[in-house]
Amino acid sequence: MSTIDPKIDALVPAWLYLPDISERWGVVITEVRDMVRSRKLLAVRRGENNSLQVPADFIEDDGPVKHLVGTLTVLRDCGFSDQEILEWMFTEDPSLPGSPIQALRENRGTEVKRRAQAMAL
Repeated sequence: MSTIDPKIDALVPAWLYLPDISERWGVVITEVRDMVRSRKLLAVRRGENNSLQVPADFIEDDGPVKHLVGTLTVLRDCGFSDQEILEWMFTEDPSLPGSPIQALRENRGTEVKRRAQAMAL
């Protein structure tokens, strides 16, 4: 959990506060905090209050976007920092096409994970 770089902040179109995620999912806030702590969700400190926030594109109505947790694990295993993960996830990739997070939201997780794993080699 780190403060976000303005360049990367500009890549992410919308953010959600942890209490908003907990309300959307119908779970207690501690469950969302536990997901951040266990690195199943990526949250960074941003805004005037330096509060923890998660990219809105990472969140579905019933949990994280399908394949997000696995993709985050692969990227972290490759040595990516949270900032680098955000930059990679939200940067257009002509070979996908679109950004990796767009591909995940369109249920193209296998393609995204394959690219993430290739970066480790």
